[in-house]
Amino acid sequence: MSLLLGRTYWAAFIYVLLISHSCNGFYLPGSYMHTYSTGQEIFAKVNSLTSIETELPFSYYSLPYCKPQGGVKKSAENLGELLMGDQIDNSPYRFRMNINESVYLCTTKPLSENEVKLLKQRTRDLYQVNMILDNLPAMRFAAQNGINVQWTGFPVGYTPPRSQDDYIINHLKFKVFVHEYEGTGVEIIGTGEEGMGVISEADKKKASGYEIVGFEVFPCSVKYDPERMTKLHIYDNVTSVNCPLELEKSQIISEQERVSFTYEVEFVKSDIKWPSRWDAYLKMEGARVHWFSILNSLMVISFLAGIVFVIFLRTVRRDLTKYEDLDKEAQAQMNEELSGWKLVVGDVFREPNFSKLLCVMIGDGVQITGMAVVTIVFAALGFMSPASRGMLLTGMIILYLFLGTGAGYAGVRLWCTIKGTSEGWRSVSWSVACFFPGIAFVILTALNFILWGSKSTGAIPIYLYFILLSLWFCISVPLTLLGGYLGTRAEHIKYPVRTNQIPREIPARKYPSWLLVLGAGTLPFGTLFIELFFILSSIWLGRFYYVFGFLFVVLLLLVTVCAEVSVVLTYMHLCIEDWQWWWKSFYASGSVALYVFLYSINYLVFDLQSLSGPVSAILYLGYSLLIAIAIMLSTGTIGFLTSFYFVHYLFSSVKID
Repeated sequence: MSLLLGRTYWAAFIYVLLISHSCNGFYLPGSYMHTYSTGQEIFAKVNSLTSIETELPFSYYSLPYCKPQGGVKKSAENLGELLMGDQIDNSPYRFRMNINESVYLCTTKPLSENEVKLLKQRTRDLYQVNMILDNLPAMRFAAQNGINVQWTGFPVGYTPPRSQDDYIINHLKFKVFVHEYEGTGVEIIGTGEEGMGVISEADKKKASGYEIVGFEVFPCSVKYDPERMTKLHIYDNVTSVNCPLELEKSQIISEQERVSFTYEVEFVKSDIKWPSRWDAYLKMEGARVHWFSILNSLMVISFLAGIVFVIFLRTVRRDLTKYEDLDKEAQAQMNEELSGWKLVVGDVFREPNFSKLLCVMIGDGVQITGMAVVTIVFAALGFMSPASRGMLLTGMIILYLFLGTGAGYAGVRLWCTIKGTSEGWRSVSWSVACFFPGIAFVILTALNFILWGSKSTGAIPIYLYFILLSLWFCISVPLTLLGGYLGTRAEHIKYPVRTNQIPREIPARKYPSWLLVLGAGTLPFGTLFIELFFILSSIWLGRFYYVFGFLFVVLLLLVTVCAEVSVVLTYMHLCIEDWQWWWKSFYASGSVALYVFLYSINYLVFDLQSLSGPVSAILYLGYSLLIAIAIMLSTGTIGFLTSFYFVHYLFSSVKID
């Protein structure tokens, strides 16, 4: 059987090699490449308006912008995009390949009091317009402290220093970088929003043309004569304008003002090839800091590994060897003189308090850990490109649903081990299926009411609630129950020693044990906090995070540190005759979540100083709390399972009747 499996794996490996050699070029991230002929029309799309000050996305057409001739049409969105608050619509911004032009769009009706108030509010809250052309976000460069800083999108408007007036951005200068493609037999496989696509040898002629490899925008405010502009029609050519520096020539936001929108397009030939077009967005900043984070983690791991090495090889093995070398009479005499962890041999596997809750949390922890590992591996391999918006979140949800089998299996098998019987496994399976999703449902619903009240596109629509609940009850719950059933069929883990009927009294301690447990969480946090800064910046400051290779290494280091910390702390408690190690081993590594949540508050106070209003702060803290709970379940599970097998191994080596 094993020989057959081995041959099958080798055959699959050779097949993959042959396939890869048959491709002239292979590119996984991004969407299917489009080529355009000269003069071909391309329309830009617009995403939700976003702000790092409020974190509340709003629809682009909630402001008095020009609308497309055929009406506003929403693009098809995946589950991740809907949950992230993305709302991608069509726009009237038309581009004709390789034709430089200056174009008129429309002139608004006189601005009403309500529209002025909304425009001023969005301007003061630093809202950005997010425009997309051929799946590339518009990029702009802004001078900040003498350095050119790269941003995606452009502001709704601006407020000059020491001024009470606000000015709207109504003229855009686009620079579109194109690369001439001559169909040289490159085979490209894409995973973008258009789905899988292959450019083969047969499509050479059809594919020849120009690829869009860059999209920059320079925004400015220009005051036009509305009487003259209203005589023009959409896409009529207008005179190219220089962005005015004088405020008198800029378009002020005030009542009864009529705002005219125009834009210019310049096409520039580029040597950048289509597979490399996202490099400008994904430039890895702070690589040295990432390496410092990893080296810092390695030092912590080495220190803890040294302690574990001493425990295993010097203390435990020495004691066991000395004990096993004695004859039976000497062992019996020594049993009366035992000290430390050997004294709790009759209590170490005694059922913990709230054993069902422990089993449920371990089951959910296995599910979350599996989801995190697989997601990061796939992202590191390039399967979840930022070009495929919402793919990361969609992938995480799908993985979580299908890993319900593992959650049910782990939770029920631990339950059967603790109880010695499979009775009550259905209740445990149902609890595993509903515990973390239930917490997430309560938190997200509370936050959703806030978003609904603010009329934000970030609010989850009612129909999406029904979709999520359907996925939960139709996929996750049945798979968790299946996993639970498999857990009852698996061989129960047998304890190596018998448990006494009367529990042993735990000696009084000079310090409370929870203090040591909480302190243990600082070590896993030390491996994580630098990478945590970059992750929080990508979530809340709208920056791209694509260093998943670094993140995968940090995840491996975090797992190692959690396991080592939990083993060391469990051994320390057993040495002081504290046999109640079950929950302590869980929270020894799980307490890292407390520090993650506290760091999130620190980030809110010192790095998100621009975040304004109680609504934004509540949203931030709500999402941070949900992330912290997920981290607690994941890291706590890693620590507990490692400690369980450590204790099982330790006492299985002791020959005591």
